[in-house]
Amino acid sequence: MKTFSINTLGCKVNQYESQQIRELLERLGLTQVDPAPIEHRLTPNRCGTKKPDFVVINTCCVTHTASAKSRQNIRKAQKISPDAVIVVSGCLPAVQIGELSNPGENVHLINHRDNLAAALVQIVNGKTAASDPQSLQSRKNEWANQPKLPQLTAFKGRTRAFLKIQDGCDGYCSYCIVPKTRPFVHSKPSEAVLEEAKALVEAGHKEIVVTGISLGAYGQKSVRRKNWPSPQNDKLAALLDKMAQIPNLSRIRVSSLEPADVTPRLLDTFSKNRNIMPHLHLSLQSGSNAVLKRMGRQYEADEFRDKVESIKSRLDRPAITIDIIVGFPGETDADFEQTVNLAKDAGFAKMHIFSFSPRKGTPAASMQDTVDTKVIKQRVRILRDLDIELACKFRRQFLGETATVLTENSNQQPCGRSERYFMVYLEKSGKKPEKNELLRVKLVQNAENGLIGTPDGQIV
Repeated sequence: MKTFSINTLGCKVNQYESQQIRELLERLGLTQVDPAPIEHRLTPNRCGTKKPDFVVINTCCVTHTASAKSRQNIRKAQKISPDAVIVVSGCLPAVQIGELSNPGENVHLINHRDNLAAALVQIVNGKTAASDPQSLQSRKNEWANQPKLPQLTAFKGRTRAFLKIQDGCDGYCSYCIVPKTRPFVHSKPSEAVLEEAKALVEAGHKEIVVTGISLGAYGQKSVRRKNWPSPQNDKLAALLDKMAQIPNLSRIRVSSLEPADVTPRLLDTFSKNRNIMPHLHLSLQSGSNAVLKRMGRQYEADEFRDKVESIKSRLDRPAITIDIIVGFPGETDADFEQTVNLAKDAGFAKMHIFSFSPRKGTPAASMQDTVDTKVIKQRVRILRDLDIELACKFRRQFLGETATVLTENSNQQPCGRSERYFMVYLEKSGKKPEKNELLRVKLVQNAENGLIGTPDGQIV
């Protein structure tokens, strides 16, 4: 084997793990080819692309749609590269709910994440027959001392580098399959996190996004606070304090948290470290206590409101972005109205809105009192219209001010993310900026999906 490709579906954690797979395969002497997603390839040799000998499909199964896309990518990989060895990793093969059977020839299913690195080494070294994918699982006991996926030295193809510091969830929210795909709650030691962050900075990354499956449970063995020695966990805050001192690390951004994860110590850390971005993404899901209880969430709506007020009292006009699930079983008009009112009161910078989809293998899939599809669509439209209104209002307060933008492209109209995460589109002004530059930009106009800014000539 000489060449490989990786196709990644799903969350930031999956994207991080694909980068680990890339680093391991490169260390084994393989060269990455054809980084474009498989679904975008029209022919096996489009634009002269060399077909890979080895294909990794890093799957997602958080919804039925994600599972379907994962299976589709396996089939397309077989069609496009019929002679390639295909490894299927990620969440779909890890959960046994009958959605991935008879994958075909030359396909290896990695059911246990701990075996992935050893399996890749075995396959690349030709010690596992491509026609015998089940042999990988029968050998798992031989791999106790085999190599693990490496820490990253670079996050190729991305301006912002993701850094996974935590994995696993035992929260068992009633709609979520993740505890069945990643049941073991564990955290990366702080020394390893700092070492990896330094390497990513040395590779040229100016922004690191700290991520995990349940990030607020960093340093804990469970995501359930009732199982913690203390209901407040400040280990994440302590780690971020240390990360913020890394030389030349211009930006740290924190991915999804739950309301109780935002402790006074965490807000202290945000306040005193200017390279930690004033942007918090919180998982709301619903503004109704009745719905939150059926979901199995660990907070109530008033707690969420109080946390938003606490964040705003400590940080300068922070961007608070959220997730919302619309149409959860039993959601009444009154429940939905409570969600709308909470969103209006909080003035979220961005809402990620999802229609409820029953997920096989979760309690919510068998709940009664389902919401009519037409009603769900109507509620989604209402929230999306509100999202546009709130996002525009949030951005408007920064017009006339200067922001720092990390450029993400150098093609067409250059653009990049501000400190508060909204996109800034750069007007033409002298030399075209390169990708991965930190620019001082004057914000001059509100646009549909961001702000328009004029570079002031300063590179940070």
